[in-house]
Amino acid sequence: MHGMNDLTRLRKARTRSISAENPTGGKGLGAQASPGDDGSCTEAASDLGRGWKVRPCVRNIEPGQTVVLADIEGPGVVQHIWCTVLTDVHRWISWEITYDESEGPSVSVPLGDFFANGIDGCALIDSQPIAVNPKGGMNSYWPMPFRGRFRLSIRNDGPKTISEFFYQVTYSLEEVGEDAAYFHASWARSLTSRAQPEHVILDRVRGRGHYAGTYLVWNQLSNNWWGEGEVKFFLDGDPDDAPTICGTGTEDYFGGAWGFVMEHDRDMRPTPYSTAYLGYPQAVYDSTLKSGPRIPSHGLYRWHVPDPVRFAEDLRVTVQALGWWPNGKFQPLTDDIASTAFYYLDHPEPAAALPPVKERFAR
Repeated sequence: MHGMNDLTRLRKARTRSISAENPTGGKGLGAQASPGDDGSCTEAASDLGRGWKVRPCVRNIEPGQTVVLADIEGPGVVQHIWCTVLTDVHRWISWEITYDESEGPSVSVPLGDFFANGIDGCALIDSQPIAVNPKGGMNSYWPMPFRGRFRLSIRNDGPKTISEFFYQVTYSLEEVGEDAAYFHASWARSLTSRAQPEHVILDRVRGRGHYAGTYLVWNQLSNNWWGEGEVKFFLDGDPDDAPTICGTGTEDYFGGAWGFVMEHDRDMRPTPYSTAYLGYPQAVYDSTLKSGPRIPSHGLYRWHVPDPVRFAEDLRVTVQALGWWPNGKFQPLTDDIASTAFYYLDHPEPAAALPPVKERFAR
């Protein structure tokens, strides 16, 4: 990720940007749609005509339909992605990125989880690689180098039509160095058990690379404190019971402490926060919903931007689900955990396929 000093350098690069108003990103090809050209053109521009916000979004994405948002010939680097969609569909939408001639997408994540918004799409995120602003303006600054081709697509896996999807993909056409790695993101969800209270954030991936971030949605199926478990990194052939990197607790990994509670003697509710690299933007305890009490849900992120976890051969990442028994012993928990792992590899590798949409929700 370029710093402020990079702004002073002249480079042999050309900036392009893809949106519904310029679907190819071609030079001089923006704002060329006329009212009535296709189903995504709006009647609001009928009096003004071409050049006046005729095609600002993709409209009417039907269940099962895939829409290619960007298809770019490289080499180059995607620098910024912005998008927005109405709430309540963020887990419906599959967000997929495929590089070069890879057999499958290296990024395969529900839209909301990619932008640290896996609960309801309403969390505000104030971090370096991900920013989400009112209301639901989702921004990614993860750098995504590619050599041959970059393809970003969304798929509506939900049961209803998505009426509007707004987006913009900004990239630089330039040479990509041999040491530039490919950005990946993989999603997983599991129900832990008392017999095996562990969630696998990233199953063993092979190659050379570095781990860049974690986003968790932790749905409690148990009472009281839930975050005593450790986050573990198994590097370069570590056996499954002996990690090289082992933290001291879930809230510790996300940069918090003591259950995220400020005053234990007065108010046991956790305090959400969002910072450049660490965040707990959502702690949801909502008993007012029409459908009845909602189980406690927690959204947390940690971006390993200044401290990437580097590996030479392979990597596996896990988190334990532990609370407390009344007798002061650790209690194995049965909780519902969904995770997104962000990492870079020296080659494009297909990520784990997403499950059907009904299996992406805790309730």
